[in-house]
Amino acid sequence: MYRIGFDNDKYLQMQSEHIAERIKKFGGKLYLEFGGKLFDDFHASRVLPGFAPDSKIRMLARLKDEAEVVIAINAADIEKNKVRGDLGITYDLDVLRLIDAFRGFGLYVGSVVLTRYTGQASADAFANKLQTLGVPVYKHFPIPGYPSNLKLIVSDEGYGKNDYIETTRKLVVVTGPGPGSGKMATCLSQLYHEHKRGVEAGYAKFETFPIWNLALKDSVNLAYEAATADLNDVNMIDPFHLETYGEMAVNYNRDVEIFPVVRACMERMLGSCPYKSPTDMGVNMAGNCIFDPEAVKAAADNEIIRRYYEALCKRSRGEADETETVKIELLMEQAGIQASDRAVIAAANDRAAETNAPAAALELPDGTIVTGKTTSLLGASSAMLLNALKALAGIPKEVRLIPQNVIEPVQELKVGFLGNHNPRLHTDEILIALCVSAVTDENAKKAMDCLKLLKNCEAHSSVMLSSVDINVFKKLGINLTCEPKYQTKKLFHG
Repeated sequence: MYRIGFDNDKYLQMQSEHIAERIKKFGGKLYLEFGGKLFDDFHASRVLPGFAPDSKIRMLARLKDEAEVVIAINAADIEKNKVRGDLGITYDLDVLRLIDAFRGFGLYVGSVVLTRYTGQASADAFANKLQTLGVPVYKHFPIPGYPSNLKLIVSDEGYGKNDYIETTRKLVVVTGPGPGSGKMATCLSQLYHEHKRGVEAGYAKFETFPIWNLALKDSVNLAYEAATADLNDVNMIDPFHLETYGEMAVNYNRDVEIFPVVRACMERMLGSCPYKSPTDMGVNMAGNCIFDPEAVKAAADNEIIRRYYEALCKRSRGEADETETVKIELLMEQAGIQASDRAVIAAANDRAAETNAPAAALELPDGTIVTGKTTSLLGASSAMLLNALKALAGIPKEVRLIPQNVIEPVQELKVGFLGNHNPRLHTDEILIALCVSAVTDENAKKAMDCLKLLKNCEAHSSVMLSSVDINVFKKLGINLTCEPKYQTKKLFHG
């Protein structure tokens, strides 16, 4: 059952106030490295029930009159057409998406910076495109010996060779399409240039996870490790914070490893470093806004299991080895959970065993579990969706929401004209058919009205689903897992 445990309004207020305080601390200008997803943070909304996926961008919108955005993208990622896994688009296209999204919230996008630029032709083409669209572009270059050669890094031959990014606002938010975009290096490079120009400026970091004031093995922090299992991120007690303040604070390995470099860079540029630990650099207030720890733990535990099944499916598709699954298995052990704790898994698999065909199960907001089986007309996921909507609308299970004479022409179109071999309706097709029926059928209309109630529901399929079905579940806000096996033994699953 879905239960809210996070106060989103409190978070928006606390977070914007805390960032404003940090700006004042540095004399009126702050470069804020913004990690994670800004307006589509569905991981945070799953592990912190009540957290809105666009909370961070809404928080920034409160500071929009004094904020501008700089988007960093690694030129090498443009060259190799790196794809953002959750959206299926390349990093350069995501930069365009980010610019549109920021502008949609009234935020000023000042520029784009190409990091680790070495003259890549594709990066040049992208820069020309941005400039044609009226977006200023700057270039930052690789520094030999980075990040250990501090003498070179903090010099005119290091950061000094980078373009100085022209900024006009107090708060400069530096973000990017994904990890490795060069956000921190961009911030530090700007500090160097600002110092050379006699401008007082500071640096801080905003990263939602791990949450520094929760326990190291809290399920929320373990869920973050599960989400980044492919990156080998590891949560750890911040040793600098413990030594300085005698307090336990959680950070992650990359920030702890790079902190001595950041501290030394700031000492060389500013004369002293205002931070005693990597935790000090952060401005995250999320941990202070959890009001129901049990609800949050349940949500985070569920997320760990979901990440486990996601890793199993990646392995079955040949996209990862067993390292990722083994790591998440260890995290599940640390959290004291197992896959069977996710009730929809057993329900879907039991239904599949009964029918000797693919099946799916969904847990409704009240905890009731409904299932769907494969039929000649419908795939298991489509059947499950219809059964769930009937249950939510109070419609008897035996009632047909979509007449057969509506489904059959769609099947004929798929097989006879569009070249499909599978006549069963996918979830997107069944929802369109339901819309058509809702024009004349009151029960179908009632079912359509209940679609919004599927948000945050848990679901499981006994086989891996097509990308079409997976995307429909995402758009409906349903948290889906799949067994790591295909419905058929074919080699190509398009």
